[in-house]
Amino acid sequence: MSVLTFAPLSPAQAQSAQETTFFVTSVGSGKGADLGGLEGADRHCQTLAEAAGIRGKMWRAYLSTQATGGATAVNARDRIGRGPWQNAKGVVIAKDVADLHGANNNLTKQTALTEKGEMVKGRGDQPNQHDILTGSQADGTAFAGSQDMTCGNWTKSGTDGAAMTGHHDRMGLDDSPPAKSWNSSHASRGGCSQDALRGTGGAGLFYCFAAN
Repeated sequence: MSVLTFAPLSPAQAQSAQETTFFVTSVGSGKGADLGGLEGADRHCQTLAEAAGIRGKMWRAYLSTQATGGATAVNARDRIGRGPWQNAKGVVIAKDVADLHGANNNLTKQTALTEKGEMVKGRGDQPNQHDILTGSQADGTAFAGSQDMTCGNWTKSGTDGAAMTGHHDRMGLDDSPPAKSWNSSHASRGGCSQDALRGTGGAGLFYCFAAN
């Protein structure tokens, strides 16, 4: 786990930070797709937000879980509140859940910023880190069936399992809808470890939304 450090914010920066309601995590868990389940992922969002000076918000990771081992499936779209959501620069990425999952949302490489207001490396950058963990279908719902698409509901970091990822830069190997999808492009390959995620263009990052 990376050590989080932050410098005091100026009044203007503090005001801007307070208005942030969406970000991509600047760092992952350090354990691949093992995020400590939804609870651990939410806590990671909260910790990063508060370190960046974003206070008084209830953060939720945009992650789905599957109905396995008696667990109830959870849809990412149902976890994140009603919106609207804006990034650290004050740019609105979506006005509500329907807009977020529609064709006209404003989630791009230029707007899908970290909690610090920084861009995440995408296709063409070194290293490419555009694979964002979601475990979700394009409409923000969980996958049915027995195929693991959430790395054991965000508890695996080995060679087994897989996680669905999206491309925050809306770019892939072609112009197909999945290649351009921010939340449902392709599954990880080779397991759920940090190395496996890195191998397909990821770093174990995920989206965080203020749900209040």
